[in-house]
Amino acid sequence: MKRVKILVEGQTEEAFVNELLVPHYARIGIYLTPIIANTSPGHKGGVVSYGQVRRQIERLCRQDETALITTMFDLYALPTDFPGRNADGWRQLRCGADKAAMIEQAMSLDLGLSNFLPYLQVHEFEALLFVAPEHFATWADTAVVQRLTLAIEPEAINDGPQTAPSKRIKAAMPGYQKPLHGPLLACDIGLDAMRARCPHFANWLACLDALKV
Repeated sequence: MKRVKILVEGQTEEAFVNELLVPHYARIGIYLTPIIANTSPGHKGGVVSYGQVRRQIERLCRQDETALITTMFDLYALPTDFPGRNADGWRQLRCGADKAAMIEQAMSLDLGLSNFLPYLQVHEFEALLFVAPEHFATWADTAVVQRLTLAIEPEAINDGPQTAPSKRIKAAMPGYQKPLHGPLLACDIGLDAMRARCPHFANWLACLDALKV
């Protein structure tokens, strides 16, 4: 049995893991458990500082050295104390996947734990929903679908305060509720379609796939 614990940013990511990733990987003998990051005593959800989540990651890795510990945090609005976030090379990068990879590598070096696999979602969970925006037709009219149909790949959507994936969805569909609609739309779209159009996400899943060998 192979076990993976995923430290996630919030309830939406927790539901995404439980509803889409858990059943998929259970079929090949890999058992995933999402854990919502703690923000303060008695509160969960959100990533407010690297120092805070670093302690949680380290504790998980040391508590269960036979399990793989990974993360699912948004690159968008990532706190500036994350390793690599203020490096000279960061400001020169234009590709979100390159930025995510730079921080992931820095996190891995900072923690130095063999059972840790950092992952950052480019730029937000909602980018996965742009893989097949036609599924929004279940919840909204065709005008919404048209506004969300872009001529760029989902992971290439930028991280502007008005143009990040979640901001685009809220502008087109004001009634969008992330914890409700997000996981349901993701299940409708499916992992195969997400892998095909989101290479950074696909690389993360490939690392999980490799555990079955």
